[in-house]
Amino acid sequence: MNGAIVMGKIVQSKETVVKVNEVELCYDTFGKSTDTPMLLIMGLGSQMIRWPEAFCQQLAGLGFWIIRYDNRDVGKSTKFESAGVPNLMPLLLGAEQSDAISVPYKVLDMAQDAVGLLDVLNIDSAHIVGVSMGGMIAQSVAIHYPERVRTLTSIMSSTGDPNLPRPKPEAFTLLQQRPPDNRAEYIEYSVQRQQILSGPHYPIDEAYVRDLAGRTFDRNFHPEGTSRQLAAILASGSRKEALQNVQIPTLVIHGDADPLVPVEGGKDTANSIPGAKLLIIEGMGHDIPVKVASQILEVISKHAK
Repeated sequence: MNGAIVMGKIVQSKETVVKVNEVELCYDTFGKSTDTPMLLIMGLGSQMIRWPEAFCQQLAGLGFWIIRYDNRDVGKSTKFESAGVPNLMPLLLGAEQSDAISVPYKVLDMAQDAVGLLDVLNIDSAHIVGVSMGGMIAQSVAIHYPERVRTLTSIMSSTGDPNLPRPKPEAFTLLQQRPPDNRAEYIEYSVQRQQILSGPHYPIDEAYVRDLAGRTFDRNFHPEGTSRQLAAILASGSRKEALQNVQIPTLVIHGDADPLVPVEGGKDTANSIPGAKLLIIEGMGHDIPVKVASQILEVISKHAK
């Protein structure tokens, strides 16, 4: 462990950058490496710090070695700047020829990153937990590398089936917006964005959102990477058929008020994976509210054990 911070009895490692296949990934860990490993995969354009430290510490306190990391093209991991910014409109509009649209990587490449990180950490298999795009990556790991997955938890994600309901108009607009590159404006933008994604049932913790937005901006502001990640999602197609062959114990969690990935995406995921358990949380949008976090911690822990 390359240096560590002790928080109560939970040890958090310092951030470390490692070479994984052709990319470099930044990660940190919580808890003891002798405990059962659990890999947390974050969503579109989101750095690993979007997994709250308190959430990671509590999971570690339940007997897991928690690993969170920056996906490619975000945070302190490799950026694909030479690829430029893709033309998203044909993909966003569901162009039939989307396979022919050039993208620098797809979701499967990001799944290979996750497996490569497990290799670097000498982890044979881990519990895999993914949120939003991270859920898609986790599903791809389960499809292509089932021997590396102890259990799968897919949160506010979908199968990628093009027949599923599309995002609500206000959430769809967010996908097309470039965030401001001024720190103060970025923080205000983040508050407004979070209010849309969280929905009306659970008010956001504005102080926390502002703090996280500031730390995110300072750590690495790179919206072009978000565009390439979105292109990867849109160009990767449906996992629905492949998920029917997954034999890994699976938990699917989704909010019924999700404006970005409507709840039908979670239902479709659970229906596609044999034996999957589905937890629909009333009033939850595309976010994990503080009031719901303890429930989600409990069900993830029970599922993994």
